[in-house]
Amino acid sequence: MVSIKPSGACCGATITGVRLDHPLPDELVAEIRAHWLEHKVVAFPDQKLTPDQLVSFSKQFGDIGEDPFFGHIDEHPQVASIQRNADEKTTIFAEVFHTDWSFMPIPPAGTALYGITIPPVGGNTLFADQVLAYEQLPESLRSRVDGLTAIHSAALGYAPDGAYGEADQEKGRSMKILPSEKALATYQHPLVREHPETGKRALFSSAAYIKGFVGLAKEESDALLGELYVHQSQSAFIYSHRWQADMLVMWDNRSLLHAATGGYDGYDRLLHRTTIADTRF
Repeated sequence: MVSIKPSGACCGATITGVRLDHPLPDELVAEIRAHWLEHKVVAFPDQKLTPDQLVSFSKQFGDIGEDPFFGHIDEHPQVASIQRNADEKTTIFAEVFHTDWSFMPIPPAGTALYGITIPPVGGNTLFADQVLAYEQLPESLRSRVDGLTAIHSAALGYAPDGAYGEADQEKGRSMKILPSEKALATYQHPLVREHPETGKRALFSSAAYIKGFVGLAKEESDALLGELYVHQSQSAFIYSHRWQADMLVMWDNRSLLHAATGGYDGYDRLLHRTTIADTRF
């Protein structure tokens, strides 16, 4: 019997009573999808999943999406490895709040991440509820962001001179990151986005991937980004997720920002990831 335990924070829930290593009945997929949309991020502990099984589970919620700047694991072309070795000295990957691949023409609907090697300390993932962040915007800020269009780009992270570019690769990062000139491309998306399934409005904003706003000078854009980041990452909007080995976590990129944390130096950390594509923006 499927059981749902909300996190007690603004978002997040744990789902038990279901095995994910085999195809699920349509009615159970629909039930899980409803919980996913409601809680925005759901965790399934005590799952034993091969890369093939992780992909099969993910496909029940949408096509597998593109990971434009990640390499894949040897065992499966649609699975990426989120990895950090115990002796690694590079910066923690993805510490800035973001929504995955927002710089794509149609950003992904969701991400599934499966814990394989989990350190005994540190490494929580922070999830920031952007529906709540929009609902609680001060009126003075809301009047400035409604109707605004953001210019998204991967340049800061994945261009050859970006944070995960050529200089970073030389430091011995264990993750397979593929910096490219393709990261310089830009795409425009509304700053306030209506969720295509729930109809709820959310901030679709990330200091990691937004380089400016249409019609605003750089100085004004940068100031607004900073103001938004302070608002949307405040503690009232955040759920801090503690990982376990053999846990699958699936989140809704249309409703959340997320950020990695460190605190596990001296320990290996390994997770497998799939991206769940969207069909519309």
